[in-house]
Amino acid sequence: MAFLDISSVSKSFGSVSILSDVDLKIDKGEFVVFVGPSGCGKSTLLRMISGLEEISAGTISIEGEVMNDVEPADRGAAMVFQSYALYPHMTTFQNVSFGLRMAHKARDFIAARVSEAAAILQLDKLLERKPGQLSGGQKQRVAIGRAIVREPRVFLFDEPLSNLDAELRVQMRAELTELHRRLGTTMIYVTHDQVEAMTLADKMVVMSGGHIQQAGPPLTLYDDPDNRFVAGFVGSPRMNFLAAQLVAADAGSVRLSGVGGAADISLPIGGVDGGARAVTLGIRPEHLAIATDGATGELEGRVTLVEELGAESFVHLTLGDGTSVIVRARRDAARAGTSVRLELDPSRALLFERDGLRIRGSAGRQ
Repeated sequence: MAFLDISSVSKSFGSVSILSDVDLKIDKGEFVVFVGPSGCGKSTLLRMISGLEEISAGTISIEGEVMNDVEPADRGAAMVFQSYALYPHMTTFQNVSFGLRMAHKARDFIAARVSEAAAILQLDKLLERKPGQLSGGQKQRVAIGRAIVREPRVFLFDEPLSNLDAELRVQMRAELTELHRRLGTTMIYVTHDQVEAMTLADKMVVMSGGHIQQAGPPLTLYDDPDNRFVAGFVGSPRMNFLAAQLVAADAGSVRLSGVGGAADISLPIGGVDGGARAVTLGIRPEHLAIATDGATGELEGRVTLVEELGAESFVHLTLGDGTSVIVRARRDAARAGTSVRLELDPSRALLFERDGLRIRGSAGRQ
């Protein structure tokens, strides 16, 4: 039995559907990240787990107990919000202990819980400071500490790092990973940042349009997406998509024509329906390479922009049919305004129907 079971859950506001027939199982101790564009329903789903939003249809269970009609305070869930929601007139100790004091816990019990949480979050020397004397990262740790002292069954994070600058976000991601390792508590985290999701999650849940598009380990979603949306959303820079015509297929491969406007390419995808049709080829920037002098690449393009990042560069090109692609390359690999040929790794290329569904065939990873 799953620790947290979301079964056929839907949410509507009047005639507007936000979530539709969502199913998801979360194991005890997992770090699960809901990720997707704004408006996909990820924060609404989190609020339904917490009890802050009513469920229109379906059930949410924690350790076998249906939570639909259970009050938020009785669910064993603690939520950390995007805004720190700290009381400005209270010290760190008073903010962290607020929930316990409202529950009329004993003074020694409160002191012990706060001391333990402060040690975990490196707040020991900040307990007498008020929020105005704290940095953004310290404020967020205070908000997390307020959740930790409740010893919940599940932590719920709603975009908790979005107010921090880039460097502090990286630091806090590392701290959250270490916090999860130390506590071993189930954590569910909402973000629109797929890089954040990739680095934090045991299980990554990609959402769009009120539906779960795919759930699984981050690298599985990166390497083996179910559809074009997941393929394009997971990964930075995003996957390149090229229009093509599927012209033939046999037991071990498919042949494409018109890739990037003119190229003919064979891919090792076996067992595909061989009916001729328009398809989309997907290839990640690291699986394209700029052909060296004298080599003949399958594709040709004109360099429009080179982003030099130090150890590597992102080379932006326009192919013959006007398609824009990005190549992850060594530094100084190309100059803007020049024409280059590209070599494609056919073993890493993916194929999609024009409606976005993955063409897997019947053999191997593809």
